[in-house]
Amino acid sequence: MNKYNLKLTLQYDGAAFHGWQIQPAERTVQGELEATLFNLTGKTCPVIGSGRTDKGVHATGQVATVSIEPAWTAGKLRRALNALLPEDIWIKNSSTIHPEFHPRYDAISRTYLYNLGLMEQSRSPFNYRWCWPLKGELNESLLHKATTLILGEHSFRSFAKSGQPERGYTCSIQEALWYPWRDLGLSLHITGNRFLHHMVRYLVGTITSIALGKRPMRDLEVLLNEPDTSLTTSPPAPPTGLFLTRVAYPKYS
Repeated sequence: MNKYNLKLTLQYDGAAFHGWQIQPAERTVQGELEATLFNLTGKTCPVIGSGRTDKGVHATGQVATVSIEPAWTAGKLRRALNALLPEDIWIKNSSTIHPEFHPRYDAISRTYLYNLGLMEQSRSPFNYRWCWPLKGELNESLLHKATTLILGEHSFRSFAKSGQPERGYTCSIQEALWYPWRDLGLSLHITGNRFLHHMVRYLVGTITSIALGKRPMRDLEVLLNEPDTSLTTSPPAPPTGLFLTRVAYPKYS
């Protein structure tokens, strides 16, 4: 029987997952999806994601595709998956997609947000899972000024835990702005054509160190403009505050 492709947009709480990608003996989002699809169809149905999210990272706009038999309409599969998936994964929507569509290679941009907790209430057990509760006085003017430096095209080699030599280290950041996060702190919304491994977390960690007065603004300029520098970034911000919120594609997709 001929199969057809479905595009899934999903949300998940990353706290209990060892990231997106299937790993032996570890609980992952891709692993849960494929296991649930097998229970529904009795067949192996590989799921392809738009990219990996790391251990503890959340998503409200992850995109994936699966090839499925026609008996499973987009709506029927979404309802069945949401009935059986664990509570920390939810399929927001599903739709048919062209068979040549690839959720990773066809993406033209990705958007992440990162929540900083600046108020004492951010340490509440009902809040700290979704942010980085900071200690110390943050200079918001320095935070905004440092963030503007990452806009545009740069080599982000210094901000990558592991590289992609075949694709290089150059990324183009189209937007990087801080917005209020509820009444608890600030949220960085950052959009780029691509992101390297741990890149957002290293950027947030370094920018926040500058805003806390722990290192000079000049360090960020050197890290962005001199990729072979011996200077290193600040430790990465924890994964708890990071969300993949949107993956954009050309209109024809």
